[in-house]
Amino acid sequence: MKPPTLNYNTVIEEMLGEKAFAFIAKGRELARKGYKVYSLGIGQPDLPTPDHIIEAGIKALKEKFTRYTETPGIPELREAIAEYLNTRYGSDVKPSEVIVTPGTKGAIFLALLSYLRPGDEIIIPEPSYPAYSEISKIIGVRRKFIPLKWLGPDKGFALPIEEIREAITSKTKIIAVNNPHNPTGGLFSPKQLDEIMEIAREHNIMVLVDEIYDNFVYDNAEFKSMISYEDWRDHILYTNGFSKTFSMTGWRLGYLVVREEVARHLPKLAVNIWGCPVSFGQKAAIEAIRGDWTPIREMIKLFQKRRDLLVNKLREVPGFEVWRSQGAFYVFPRIKKLLDEISMDVDTLVNYIIDKYHVILLPGTAFPDKAGKDYIRLSFCTNFETIEKGVERIKEAVKSLIK
Repeated sequence: MKPPTLNYNTVIEEMLGEKAFAFIAKGRELARKGYKVYSLGIGQPDLPTPDHIIEAGIKALKEKFTRYTETPGIPELREAIAEYLNTRYGSDVKPSEVIVTPGTKGAIFLALLSYLRPGDEIIIPEPSYPAYSEISKIIGVRRKFIPLKWLGPDKGFALPIEEIREAITSKTKIIAVNNPHNPTGGLFSPKQLDEIMEIAREHNIMVLVDEIYDNFVYDNAEFKSMISYEDWRDHILYTNGFSKTFSMTGWRLGYLVVREEVARHLPKLAVNIWGCPVSFGQKAAIEAIRGDWTPIREMIKLFQKRRDLLVNKLREVPGFEVWRSQGAFYVFPRIKKLLDEISMDVDTLVNYIIDKYHVILLPGTAFPDKAGKDYIRLSFCTNFETIEKGVERIKEAVKSLIK
């Protein structure tokens, strides 16, 4: 008889972790061995949190603001978030409809756990950020993955509207929409989002909206927030956070926006998971929203230049189809022709590049479910030298494999 402490919920074994963290660890191990490693893998800004935000956090600590706060967040922060969404996107969010969470993952977890039941269905356009599918898996929800449409290197990716429509059944409860999109760098058009909302209205279902990259939009492209729909309260579970825009990944602060009648109940669940968000971090988050955005604007301009360099360099690599991403901070080349030519799957290729050429990148299979098997993801959250030398090594690796 095995010890009862080994009788854990085996669904954990089936869960997909974030491969990004595993590959980052691999890069650090190579660096410890003395290799020069070029990382194009991590999805976080390389620039530090702006000083005025850090100072606000330090000030809160010095003022001994270190105790529990209200579970849904301090009132001043909830007001600041509502004010941001209303000013930026013309919405009408009330502070009472905002729940501050430990990271946007916390907001996604709270939303899905609050609305989904075993046997329900969630539709996830893929490749996708892992949290939507893995949290659904824990709950016992059936996950329907619908591949994004690849329109070629000139047009990139689009939502599969008709395929989503056809996948809906009486058990469908939620469609997950991440825009701008991780891992593809896609930016879905207002027309596509309108069509998603039409589907939600027609079938009386919800849309889990993740707009964590909402400020990383390039080339003056048009971004439409789904919190801007007049009837958002009927269909939208809105998540966002501070990690990307303000380079605050380690501060762990996100938020969920849901209609007031539901928002008043969700702290009962949240208090039994995390109690409250980090106290002093919330003070820093207020400064992030209401303070000087100059460093943020400068960072986004810099990232666009880095994207351009990465795209231009990648287009020199044999077998790479490279679309110039419009959002987030990723490029997602299609490499099917290369993989077919060298008779290798994407995971094997990525491990070969990491082990032999010491460049960290991610296979498209790191993003559920299977549509990423012909792609790799590269992040431009790094300096120009790393981009140039990293891609040069990737090119060398590819040439070494082509017969």
